[in-house]
Amino acid sequence: MHTSGGHTGSGPASGGLVWIVIALACGWCVSAPAADAVAEGFRVESEVYANGAQEPVARTLTLFRGRIAWDFIETVPSAASDRPQAGAAVTEIVLHDPARERVVVVDPVRNLKTQVDAIRLERLSASLAAWARRSDDRLVRWAGGPDFADGMKETADMVELAGPRVRYAVEYAIAPSADEADSYRQFADTAILLKGLMRPGGLPPFPRMAINRRVAAAGGIPTSVALEIDPGMAAFTGRAARLRCTHRFHPRLLSSDLARIAEAESRVAAATVVDLAEFVAAPQADD
Repeated sequence: MHTSGGHTGSGPASGGLVWIVIALACGWCVSAPAADAVAEGFRVESEVYANGAQEPVARTLTLFRGRIAWDFIETVPSAASDRPQAGAAVTEIVLHDPARERVVVVDPVRNLKTQVDAIRLERLSASLAAWARRSDDRLVRWAGGPDFADGMKETADMVELAGPRVRYAVEYAIAPSADEADSYRQFADTAILLKGLMRPGGLPPFPRMAINRRVAAAGGIPTSVALEIDPGMAAFTGRAARLRCTHRFHPRLLSSDLARIAEAESRVAAATVVDLAEFVAAPQADD
């Protein structure tokens, strides 16, 4: 899940639609191998909960095959929504392709896609850090990093990071391999930066990325992730004061996953290319 990323409105970028993306990895459950587990790779199913709610606000399925990751993002209709409760569907597909140094984002409803190059995310990271470190707000300035050692506590399966008016708690389990742990870290870091570029808001991503490095260095993948932020700051940024994510991990791809990847590849090929500004600004299909 990505509960940290972007900035608080007056930094290098502003505006954008509400976008809930899961880049913080969360509750980990290793499932028994299924009969249709057919391919090398792994899958992670995630759900995001806000402010102690019993129902998730978003779900994702992330499929890792080789060094490529496919992220299928669902926004779950709320009880107060006019949309059918059974109508949750994939609202965004994100292709993470580090070998080609790119991320491709597809809106399957509008049949649009946009590409973000790695260098653009690197520049965003540098500009966010510079902006945060100049902020008058103590929390934002702290989140600009670069050093979080003083607030970090570690055990054999947990990393906790506390700052001014904020606390991260990340439990993790050892991944089947160091390569899988590193693949997940790279995916999570990129997803957080992508969120900051496309849908600004919230804290700068650097505390979460520091935790990602610690977990990956231990050979782990996050298991449960919680973020608690001062209610006043949460209200200012328009984000939840408490976020929690749950995760289910499977060490192989399923035959249905391969079919989903093939369909996503077709959608990437068929979608109309637009620049990032047009992709973010275009009206949603149900507006």
